[in-house]
Amino acid sequence: MSEKKTVIQTLQAVRGMNDILPDDAEAWEHFEDIVRDWLRSYGYRPIRMPIVEPTPLFKRAIGEVTDIVEKEMYSFEDALNGELLTLRPEGTASCVRAAIQHKMLATGAQRLYYHGPMFRHERPQKGRYRQFHQIGVEALGFDGPDIDAEHILMCARLWDDLGLEDVRLELNSLGSSEERARHRAELIAFLSEHEDRLDEDSKRRLHTNPLRILDTKNLDMHEIVEAAPRLIDFLGEESLRHFDGVQSLLKDAGIPYRINPRLVRGLDYYNRTVFEWVTTRLGAQGTVCAGGRYDGLVEQLGGKPAPAAGFAMGVERLLALWRDGGGEIERALPDVYVVHLGEQAQRLAFRAAEALRGYGFAVLTHCGGGSFKSQMKKADASGAQLAVVIGDDEAAAGEVGLKPLRGPGGQQRVALEVLGDVVAECLFTEEEEENDGSV
Repeated sequence: MSEKKTVIQTLQAVRGMNDILPDDAEAWEHFEDIVRDWLRSYGYRPIRMPIVEPTPLFKRAIGEVTDIVEKEMYSFEDALNGELLTLRPEGTASCVRAAIQHKMLATGAQRLYYHGPMFRHERPQKGRYRQFHQIGVEALGFDGPDIDAEHILMCARLWDDLGLEDVRLELNSLGSSEERARHRAELIAFLSEHEDRLDEDSKRRLHTNPLRILDTKNLDMHEIVEAAPRLIDFLGEESLRHFDGVQSLLKDAGIPYRINPRLVRGLDYYNRTVFEWVTTRLGAQGTVCAGGRYDGLVEQLGGKPAPAAGFAMGVERLLALWRDGGGEIERALPDVYVVHLGEQAQRLAFRAAEALRGYGFAVLTHCGGGSFKSQMKKADASGAQLAVVIGDDEAAAGEVGLKPLRGPGGQQRVALEVLGDVVAECLFTEEEEENDGSV
């Protein structure tokens, strides 16, 4: 009787939660370096919050009658204590919760940023995944239109740093809660007159979150939406003055924009200024960055009343846009590849490699054995400028061979004590020759 083979099933990542492989991960790190420098130039400081938060945090902050809370959150019950927990679907609520918990506003207004994964259970498609990554910026304790304008100007500068084109700004004001309440009553009355023409999603939202109907993607409803009462017509003097202040600063900076009265954002905590940076180059998922004011959220989550504003950008979408425009990075290559053969040579190889890293060089030490010939092929393929070659003779003398891999010159013997200085001189000479050749 033949033995039955056990078939081991190949496991794959959860749909919509993607691996980021080395070639792409290096592009991510390059992008993140640009972003960190950009944020530091505006005085923003990093904060890191947990990925898992209490479910009530998002229900209270985002709004129970929103797509995120109703349909998209990854929520579960803690098996140990029964606490309801959620993988964070966005970062603002977590950041505000942290600021309240640690009394950060007691020392004054805060400029903060964070980056990392967010989670929403939705249908995966290009530019929209179940695990996606955001850069978030929050300014807590600032009341005037100047911080709103600063956030928009920051984005414009980042697009310029990344060389992005075809990214345009849309702007709106949601006013105060009282102004939205008056508009809400008029909007419900208007939409109720056309209820037979509303889709099922809009009918469900009619009496719970009618403002979101204005942001419908259903083309059959655009005629109704265009004729609906506009929130901007309900704004009072103070809200209009704030909105005019934002626009004046943008005009002074030469930032073009379009006022979009249908721009409402998908989160309940927004008020006054809201904005989106959009593009036509990513298909239906055209928003690459969005934000606005949320002056009531700090108090809503249990803190002392404080104004606030912020924005978030999707890393996946921005990288796709950057690469679509021809943006690429050069792969980081090692300076030196260490080749060795023999037990004593291997021990010296590790000492030599660590000594070079102490000088600040990037060093790849060969692992896995093999002949000198096969190792040298790998050294050449690594992209390193130099190879350190160690055999029995070199190990016995406490020396190494140093061989250029990219330019002229033969192998030379170098004492371990001066290896760092000689490598520095070789790399500096090669860099000078490259620069001279490019002039």
